[in-house]
Amino acid sequence: MEASAIIAKLPYSKPFLFVDELLHVDENGAEGTFTFDESLDFYKGHFKDNPITPGVILTEAMAQIGVVCLGIYLLNDNLNSDIAIALTSAETEFLKPVYPNEKVRVKSEKIYYRFGKLKCKVIMYNETNEEICRGKIAGMIISKNE
Repeated sequence: MEASAIIAKLPYSKPFLFVDELLHVDENGAEGTFTFDESLDFYKGHFKDNPITPGVILTEAMAQIGVVCLGIYLLNDNLNSDIAIALTSAETEFLKPVYPNEKVRVKSEKIYYRFGKLKCKVIMYNETNEEICRGKIAGMIISKNE
């Protein structure tokens, strides 16, 4: 499955799409990038006169690139419009701030995928290859009717 096809199947749109480019994806993990544009709404109030990206947004970017893109790849042709992707757990350690206009790279490594649940080790890096945050994120593929 092509990277552009995976991104097109993501269940998000701007301003809540945090994937610019998918660099690599295979059965063991995914890697991609996102640039946090200074015009994103949350920078207006987080924090006054010193905007930084909220940790919950960093976690979301890690989940979208590292878990959801991988999940779409693993499902491939079995993915249909009757499913939803739900975050089930996230344990994240924050090491450095991310400022407006900063580009990040997210890399995930699959821990397991079974019974519709995908769990990954995910790390976010800045442009100088320093770790920004890391953690374990899990999600499930569920029917929208459940």
